[in-house]
Amino acid sequence: MPTPSTPPVLHPALLAITARIRERSAATRQAYLARIDAAGRAGPVERSQLGCTNLAHAYAAAPAQDKIWLRAQHAPNIAIVSAYNDMLSAHQPLQVYPEWIKQAAREVGATAQFAGGVPAMCDGVTQGKPGMELSLFSRDVIAMATGVALSHNMFDATLCLGVCDKIVPGLLIGALSFGHLPTIFVPAGPMPSGLSNDDKAKVRQRFAAGEIGQEALLEAEEKAYHTAGTCTFYGTANSNQMLMEIMGLHLPGSAFVQPGTPLREALTREAARRVAQLTRHGSQFTPVGHVIDERAIVNGLVGLLATGGSTNHTLHLVAMARTAGIIINWDDFDALSAVVPLLARVYPNGSADVNQFHAAGGMAFLIRELLEGGLLHPDVQTVAGPEGLWHYTRQPVLAQGRLSWQDVPRASGDTSIVATMAQPFSADGGLKVLQGNLGRAVIKVSAVKPANRVVQAPAVIFNAQEELIAAYKRGELNRDFVAVVRFQGPRANGMPELHSLTPTLANLQDQGYKVALVTDGRMSGASGKVPAAIHVTPEAMAGGPLGKVRDGDIIELDALQGVLRALVPDAEWQTREPARTDLSANHHGSGRELFGGMRRVVSGAEQGATTFGFED
Repeated sequence: MPTPSTPPVLHPALLAITARIRERSAATRQAYLARIDAAGRAGPVERSQLGCTNLAHAYAAAPAQDKIWLRAQHAPNIAIVSAYNDMLSAHQPLQVYPEWIKQAAREVGATAQFAGGVPAMCDGVTQGKPGMELSLFSRDVIAMATGVALSHNMFDATLCLGVCDKIVPGLLIGALSFGHLPTIFVPAGPMPSGLSNDDKAKVRQRFAAGEIGQEALLEAEEKAYHTAGTCTFYGTANSNQMLMEIMGLHLPGSAFVQPGTPLREALTREAARRVAQLTRHGSQFTPVGHVIDERAIVNGLVGLLATGGSTNHTLHLVAMARTAGIIINWDDFDALSAVVPLLARVYPNGSADVNQFHAAGGMAFLIRELLEGGLLHPDVQTVAGPEGLWHYTRQPVLAQGRLSWQDVPRASGDTSIVATMAQPFSADGGLKVLQGNLGRAVIKVSAVKPANRVVQAPAVIFNAQEELIAAYKRGELNRDFVAVVRFQGPRANGMPELHSLTPTLANLQDQGYKVALVTDGRMSGASGKVPAAIHVTPEAMAGGPLGKVRDGDIIELDALQGVLRALVPDAEWQTREPARTDLSANHHGSGRELFGGMRRVVSGAEQGATTFGFED
């Protein structure tokens, strides 16, 4: 739809929170913009600052026609940075993208080169395994690899090819470090629907309970994950796609178009043509460092809350924003959650998958509802053009080989999946901040039934997720309890996801027990029904209060009032010494083995769990 003649009135809370972020970030944002604006003054093209030897190296292997254009130094050259590998189903479709991009770039008088690849690990493969200790760390490796790819002074724009959990945040952190370059994110799309996510979860619970064997479990998993494309639940990978769209870094409607379709190929080719227009040679110079401003970050926060998106973005959004000089914290998530309604029911927040969400109106419907409700900043820069976020209320269509966009229908295609502002699924968002004498934590409540949002029960202490599963198998957990799984934070072992605990805890909940999880680790974006206070900060490894908890202490987790505390007399609590642990006794992870005992120096969870370097 076109920009309305009378723009909606923005919600007062949206304006106040944005102003607070802008004030908090004034110095760091100004320094960031000064740096990227200075970097963008190199000349007509980036490669004009290179010497003859540098240039000859840079295009020695290019096709003859491309060499002519590259040598002439007047045509834009596009960097392709890809997370392709063929083990990861979400990224396997990216294999063919570079050739499509190069062809489309030549059509508009540009060139494109494959600038570099970045690692892409699958949390589904490493879940519950030692490799998971490298998962969060890989985000910053990807950011650095992206920076290395863009460091050659050869490129005038970037196309980032990636989908999954740490990959998109890492790509964006790297791209923002070269924020003077226009950047478009190019996704692969979700795999076609297979075994439903609800049915898959039930099979996993039966396996955890010992009711079925590995053969039946594997058969179900193969029916759920059956071909190329992203997993269909609304976890971190698909939350990434939502964010790239609502923050204006996708072509409109790109997020959930399936791979292997003519529309997906057309959108990929159009991304190459479009990014050439966004360079200094084009008509709409749009560097990514100016696209991602305070308003875009707030729009991303709103989208996350309105869809019940992944809790991992309470880390990733913080880190991405800080790269652009913008300082956000969990209080901003919490304040927005009070006014942003839940408008999507996608597993684990509902039974639908992302294909059904897309068919029901998807991102275009969601964005229009939020814009008209005054809960998104419309006047932002995006890769789609001067109409700001209103571009993203349109859906792409391919007719007779021609790509165009049309307005999303006014009515939801399925009101059980996508709701209106007038009739939301919930009046507030799907994420809460908890605090008390155990520190601060986040909880995803959109998938937790109201009856399970308050738990008060004795603590059972574990220093590794394997200990909890072993206790369950010994029959020791058939009671009300709060599982306190500590020494899982960034400094301890890389802050692994503990999603493998979900079937076990869900079984106990289904048996009628009051159960909850409290941890300084993470949970998968796919986690849902069990109340889980996660990312507890300060973490136990840093002497945080989680280390003070003893077996049998009564823990109160109240997602309604935002409380997380141990019901221990203050005088006793103050005198308790936090427990310490010998990590080598509980963790045998690839992270520790790879780095030969070196300790990662990272910020806390609320600061984005960012790796800064190493120390002995």
